Amino acid sequence: MNTAAKNLSAFQSYVKNIGYKPSLGSYEKRKLSIFNLMNMVGVVVGLLIPIVILLTKEDVPVYAWLIACSPMLISVLVLLLTHYHQYELSRICYFTLYPVMTGVVYAVHIDMGIEFFFVLYGVLSVFFLQKVYNIIFCFTLSMFCYFAENTFWNHYTYRLEDTHYYFFIFNHLLAIFFIFYGLLLIKNENSRFQQQSQEKNFQLRRSNLKILRHKAEIAEKAALLQEQTHQLTELNTLKNKLFSIIAHDLKNPLYALRNLFRNIQRYDLPGQEIKMLVPDMVNELGYTTGLMENLLQWAKSQMYAEAVKPQLLDISKITQEVLQLLRLQADAKKIYIRSKLERPVFVYADKDMINLVLRNLLSNAIKFTPVEGTISIEAREMLSHIEVYVQDTGMGITEEVIQKLMMEDIYYTTKGTDGEVGTGLGLMLCKEFLSKNGGRMHVQSEPGKGSTFSFTLPKGGELTNITQGV
Repeated sequence: MNTAAKNLSAFQSYVKNIGYKPSLGSYEKRKLSIFNLMNMVGVVVGLLIPIVILLTKEDVPVYAWLIACSPMLISVLVLLLTHYHQYELSRICYFTLYPVMTGVVYAVHIDMGIEFFFVLYGVLSVFFLQKVYNIIFCFTLSMFCYFAENTFWNHYTYRLEDTHYYFFIFNHLLAIFFIFYGLLLIKNENSRFQQQSQEKNFQLRRSNLKILRHKAEIAEKAALLQEQTHQLTELNTLKNKLFSIIAHDLKNPLYALRNLFRNIQRYDLPGQEIKMLVPDMVNELGYTTGLMENLLQWAKSQMYAEAVKPQLLDISKITQEVLQLLRLQADAKKIYIRSKLERPVFVYADKDMINLVLRNLLSNAIKFTPVEGTISIEAREMLSHIEVYVQDTGMGITEEVIQKLMMEDIYYTTKGTDGEVGTGLGLMLCKEFLSKNGGRMHVQSEPGKGSTFSFTLPKGGELTNITQGV
């Protein structure tokens, strides 16, 4: 019993796969398997009807034998065409020859109760055929035969109803069942097709989302790589700048000091001559000390991402400390520095950073102010901050130079009134440190009329905002 079932299942699988090729889609493959099974039913029916006629031993005309054998002949032809992958042609043959042969039965005035099969052929042609004009042709042919049977071929010489009533009823019920089954088949296939389409759309959306995520990740990595490349370029530029500073600006003052002491040692210079050389050396060493301080502060901020340590500061007190450090540098050019900070002015900021800012601004003012010039320091109290001014009577600067000075990460410098050189590092540190303390730097100047460098800092009472930004 199991062997017979396996053989039957294997035969059914063989029939369903007649004409199959890998390039067919899943939907077309299902249609092919259903169509092949329908034709195998036609072959079986085409074999059974002649056998039944032979068993009845009735005298049957030749055309009756032809009609009785037609299902087998048509289905064998259709399966053969399908085997050779002539899918559309095989279906046209099926939905053309079956209605024609069924119509012939009624044309010879025999009523077998199978007129509903015309409707079945029309319905199935819509489902199985691909091209619209083929569907229209086969459907029209089936409907024409159906109406012809009811209009022109209704004078029967033989009616199955009169001789085999139950068989007549069975034919009608069978036709109705196949019509229902055909419509159900169409509905199920459409539902399955829609479900598959939805699943494919869902998979497509998921794939698109993955692609978009990958694109976003790639774009993010590309942006990060570009940023890192930019940073490396800046670091390389900075490295070259620092080497230039170390090789030139630090070397020259040290060499000058070495040469002074060597000359003192070799030539036993008199005290008066040594005393004349000391101011120049003091200026050189003052410049070198300031440069070293700037370099150390910059390196500290870059290497350790120096955190701001804000505290309550008296700007007037810090100004006096800075003036003591720069007194010799100012005296060498006979520059008068006037501080208008007559009372304590409190801000909330990092002491070391603000000390460096004031030292650099005052050092620059001395550098670019001619002999016997004047530098003024004052502060103004605003609504939420304190603004400190360093004003000089120096050579002044153009608007173009001001814009360069205020640009981020730009090292711009020119020589002072006595040929003093600079690196531009000091102003860069000033801008960076002021930004970390919640302040900003401003520049006002006209060539020949001096310059005013000012910066803002939060007032001593404004503690919260800065500590939150640290």
